[in-house]
Amino acid sequence: MFNSKKGYKKYFFHGSKKIFYKALLERDSSFEGTFIVGVKTTGIFCRPTCSARKPKFENVEFFSSTKEALSKGYRACKICHPMERNGETPEYIHKLLQHLEDNPNIKLKDFDIRNFGIEPIKVRRWFLKNHGITFHMYQRMYRINEAFKKCKEGKNITHIAYDSGFESLSGFNETFKKITGITPKMSKEKQLINLTRLATPLGTMIACASEKGICLLEFSDRKMLERELQLISKRFNTSIVPSENSLFKQLKQQLDSYFEGTLKEFTVPLDWVGSDFQKEVWKVLLQIPYGKTSTYAIQAKRIGKPSSVRAVANANGMNMISILVPCHRVIGSDGSLTGYGGGLWRKKKLLELEAKGSLQLKLF
Repeated sequence: MFNSKKGYKKYFFHGSKKIFYKALLERDSSFEGTFIVGVKTTGIFCRPTCSARKPKFENVEFFSSTKEALSKGYRACKICHPMERNGETPEYIHKLLQHLEDNPNIKLKDFDIRNFGIEPIKVRRWFLKNHGITFHMYQRMYRINEAFKKCKEGKNITHIAYDSGFESLSGFNETFKKITGITPKMSKEKQLINLTRLATPLGTMIACASEKGICLLEFSDRKMLERELQLISKRFNTSIVPSENSLFKQLKQQLDSYFEGTLKEFTVPLDWVGSDFQKEVWKVLLQIPYGKTSTYAIQAKRIGKPSSVRAVANANGMNMISILVPCHRVIGSDGSLTGYGGGLWRKKKLLELEAKGSLQLKLF
């Protein structure tokens, strides 16, 4: 579709002002990473999703990066913080999460949070915005996840309950079942799916992991995300809980290296959720080299079904492990970008990254 970055930029920024302005008015998160808006009357530049009062159409101009806005004399907005990586977890949240990781059985109350020099309402708002739950609910889920692991190891349930900070066995059993969908005694035969959020230069991603591997990695604004989470929950017949998994640390390290341009092949284990045909198509995706592209027709030939181009394209669209399983490397036979669940702008940036070697300086 676009033969060069220059051509893409010309197309996007010389014919899309009205589209961008509409996205600004609607605070459309799907445009995060696409543009930065400069407000002429204030000298401030913002993200597309900024909650500040909206300027008039004639008082804005659009840029492809924060660097471009800065070079024009604009200052960063103090409301939407466009210089920060979109979706990045703030340091005060890192501090609390690290304390929970070091002390998994404790229960942090508002008094304890204030002792960290942090206002509880600030923490509550961040968790509601980014996880849809309060910090106290997150703590309960975290403790239950730790208790789940101990139950699977065959440890005494009564001891687990009181060690997890619960004042009664009945309260522990009730919370355990509410979160996991099963009783503590049944947990030996079950597993939980762990969920976390990861900040990347292209926006926040949601990751899920089973005991075997990563089963989901998607951008948080993907329209099919809720449906995908339901499929995973149904496939494993279990609950998805925001909690830690040893694979998440490996995943984050590899994603960071990938976006810095120093990693070309992921080694974190995968646990695909899909039909046999879909898995066959996804395995072919893994064969597309870093920095190269393929087409749906070529994919179909590689699985020995050259007439199944449409089915192959559909299977690509059902891939739930973005980037690691590189469906972004598949383009149309005419060279067009075609579709991408994370948005065509992200697909183009991923291909640019793999062609040039780094997105480190392109944080919006």
